[in-house]
Amino acid sequence: MIAPIPAREAAWSVPKGEIDANDAPENVARREFAEELGPSASIGPLQALGEVRQRGGKRVIAFAGEGHFDPVTLTSNTFDIEWPPRSGRRQSFPEVDRAEWFDIELARTKMLSAQADFLDRLLAIAVEGAGT
Repeated sequence: MIAPIPAREAAWSVPKGEIDANDAPENVARREFAEELGPSASIGPLQALGEVRQRGGKRVIAFAGEGHFDPVTLTSNTFDIEWPPRSGRRQSFPEVDRAEWFDIELARTKMLSAQADFLDRLLAIAVEGAGT
């Protein structure tokens, strides 16, 4: 499952959030999955996909897991920001405005380029699993 940042190609992202020193990355992944997709989203055991560094230096650790989610049921948490900029007014916006399922090749064109590496890792895990 990937969700868009703005509506443009190569701008979608995996659900992610800040990891504190005392947080286990898998617990943060589960928390962000629930916060960004809503209570109708469920996910089973997670498999680590490792870490990437995005162009701006942000470190992203991802996990994969089998789950159930209908994008129509998306219920994202919100964040507040001054909008319009320098207006002095604060507005709330959903952290995720939409979510969709894609096949692997279309997902590669939609995702942030650094995060597309997670797709290769996911495919490698799927191939390993199919061979056993």
